[in-house]
Amino acid sequence: MAYTPRSLRRTTLLAGAVAGLSLLTACGSTDGHTSPAVKVSGTAAPATESSPGSTPHKSAASSASTPDGGTKTSAAKPATTSPDGGTRTSATSSRCHTSELRASVGRNDPGAGQENFPLVLTNKSARTCTVRGYPGAAFVNASGGQLGPDPKRSSGTPATITLRPGGSAWAGLTFSNPEISGAKTATPAALLITPPDERDHLKVAWTAGTVPVGGNSSSVFLTVFRPGTGA
Repeated sequence: MAYTPRSLRRTTLLAGAVAGLSLLTACGSTDGHTSPAVKVSGTAAPATESSPGSTPHKSAASSASTPDGGTKTSAAKPATTSPDGGTRTSATSSRCHTSELRASVGRNDPGAGQENFPLVLTNKSARTCTVRGYPGAAFVNASGGQLGPDPKRSSGTPATITLRPGGSAWAGLTFSNPEISGAKTATPAALLITPPDERDHLKVAWTAGTVPVGGNSSSVFLTVFRPGTGA
C-alpha cells in the first residue's frame, strides 16, 4: 500500500467536501424555491386597447341597439317636411290615440275601373303625435253589422308621420267598380276607421253608393298612411 502524506489526504478530503456541498446546492434548486428576480435594464411598452385581454374603451357618443336591430343616439333627429303636407320623422314620439283624431272620407278619384277614396285622419288635439302603418276599416249597415270581409293590405313601406295640431295623414281605400267586376254589392250606412295600433274606431257616414261585399273581385284594399289629405 502506497503511503499518502497526511497533508495530501487532508487536501483531498477538503476538496471532496466542497464538491459534495456544490452537488447538494444544485439539487436543491429543484425543490420549488425560485431564485431572486434579476433586474434587467430596458423600458416596457405601454398596453394598448388591442392588447390580448384588454377591454376597449367606448366613446361617450356610442349608440345603443334598438329592438328592430338598428341604432339610436341620445340626440333626437329633426323631422322633415314632405312636399304633400305633414312631416315624416324617424324620432320616437307618442302615437295618436283615437280620441285625438277626426276621420273623414275624401273625394273619389276613379281610374281604370277602380274606385279610390282617401281615408283622412286629422289631429284635433293640442299636442303633436304620430301615425304609422295601415288603418283598420269596415263597412257597416244602419244596425252596425259589417258588410263584406275585412279589407286587405296593399304592399307598401310604412313611415312614421308626425301630426302637429291640425295636421292630417291619409290612407287609400280601393276596390273594383262593382258594375264592371260583377261582384255582389251592398250600400253601407257608414265606414268604421281604426287608427294604427288602436282598438277604438271612428265612424264616418258613407255617401258614395254601393260597394262590393261578395263574389269575384270583391276585395277592398288599404294602403299605408301618407302625409296630407290625399286631395
